[in-house]
Amino acid sequence: MAEAIALHQRFKKEILPELQKKLNKSTVAAVPQVTKVVLNVGIGRFKEDKKMVAEIVENMTAIAGQKPILNKSRKAISNFKLRIGMPVGIKVTLRGEKMYNFLNKLINVVFPRIRDFRGFSEKSFDGNGNLSIGIKEHTVFPEVLQVDSTRIHGVQITIHTTATNDADAHELMKLFKFPFRKLTTQ
Repeated sequence: MAEAIALHQRFKKEILPELQKKLNKSTVAAVPQVTKVVLNVGIGRFKEDKKMVAEIVENMTAIAGQKPILNKSRKAISNFKLRIGMPVGIKVTLRGEKMYNFLNKLINVVFPRIRDFRGFSEKSFDGNGNLSIGIKEHTVFPEVLQVDSTRIHGVQITIHTTATNDADAHELMKLFKFPFRKLTTQ
């Protein structure tokens, strides 16, 4: 918890003024900030297995620190053997102190534990200043033990910012010490 407060304080004291100078913004309110972090797990292939769905919910609760929402299908699609009301995904939205705690854990613990990790592509931004990251194995999170997991599933993480373009959001994420790959020009 102290790390999350430290990250939030570092954002207010160091990152915000530096970003204001870099982006040439007149007020602190115009500087991009992280508003929320959304974690998502698609459970398409596990939709029939209630034990696996319960295990994924348990894993997401441990990872995020709060109970996830179970997303259910709105339409029936026969090709996917999907009926109305069947679970299709699990989602958690983090804001405030929990968000900064999760970002700190992501930067300092999870990214170094990813095998063959060389940084994120600058194409991971969506055009509106939001960063989307896919992690193939949920076991890189320290709260989840690999021994307890029966099957490995991925986690999609979307970091929403107030930035209006990708360049501003990229600067924000670089100051948060997110690892990005160097673009090679050929």
